[in-house]
Amino acid sequence: MKVAPLIAALDAAGRRRVLVHTGQHYDEQMSKTFFEELGLPQPDHHLGVGSASHAVQTARVMEAFEQVLLSVRPGWVVVVGDVNSTLACALVTSKLREEIDCRIAHVEAGLRSHDWGMPEEVNRVLTDRLSDLLLTPSRDAEPNLLAEGLDPKRIVFVGNVMIDTLFMHLPRAQERALWREMGVERKGYVLSTLHRPSNVDSRDNLAAILGGLTRIADDMPVILPLHPRTRKMVNQFGLGDLLRQLKVREPLGYVDMLSLSDGAAVVLTDSGGLQEETTALQVPCVTLREQTERPITISEGTNAMAPWPPTAAGIHQAYLDARAPAKVRRATRPEGWDGCAAARIVEALT
Repeated sequence: MKVAPLIAALDAAGRRRVLVHTGQHYDEQMSKTFFEELGLPQPDHHLGVGSASHAVQTARVMEAFEQVLLSVRPGWVVVVGDVNSTLACALVTSKLREEIDCRIAHVEAGLRSHDWGMPEEVNRVLTDRLSDLLLTPSRDAEPNLLAEGLDPKRIVFVGNVMIDTLFMHLPRAQERALWREMGVERKGYVLSTLHRPSNVDSRDNLAAILGGLTRIADDMPVILPLHPRTRKMVNQFGLGDLLRQLKVREPLGYVDMLSLSDGAAVVLTDSGGLQEETTALQVPCVTLREQTERPITISEGTNAMAPWPPTAAGIHQAYLDARAPAKVRRATRPEGWDGCAAARIVEALT
């Protein structure tokens, strides 16, 4: 979702680009379907690293990407987000920066949860430290970078490139109206997603969240596209009974998820991207995490944090609070979330 508009903007500007897919997200539903729906071209290089521990996965990306970098010798390596691939490619490029005369640009720089227990936080901070160009998605990101001593000349505010993708595909998602196929009414259901280790790798946390969703389902249908990791842990912990009152689905493609997000009364999620998308859509959101690296979705948007550690009662109450009519009325769309971030990124790379 972050790469597709950037590829389109580079092509429109006549810039030569090479697309590398590391294969970190290897699930068919999370990769091939997204490429097709978002109109992404086939990758010029597919590294095929697959699933592994953080250390092994990062090492595999580094080993494979080094060969691509030495062969292509680009002027810029553009990395996005906060996954292991982001840090791995930045590390390799930083080691070869002088040899091949290449610079690093980080799209979505400066986001901080201040929770070093999150692997993504390590990836964010280290990638920003290594990058020559820090492309921030919101105004609250720059103070984080300055507090870490990074040169303000390296920081460029470009806005949120994921919102470019959202606006591009929203008409198709609204026409899709997947909620209708699921036997629910628009604004008459709750959408939830769960995948973060802090939630699904802990039996207590996973049971509490599913218990909270079950309580909500007594009031309003709850649709839960079940991430492969979450399904595995539900089975491992013997929590299958907590899914019975929920409308459980297989993972969905981008347009289907956007259709459900746009039509939901409330979204409960541990996804960073959904926190942003619900703010752009003006849909109330409850974040099922201890912290968020996207506080602007709270200060300016529709997001609120559920009580932590999670309890079924706390999640149910957070849902009730999110449905308060004043929640959406006071929300705004942050600066730079206007569908033009990719063009500003290309300009910054010139």
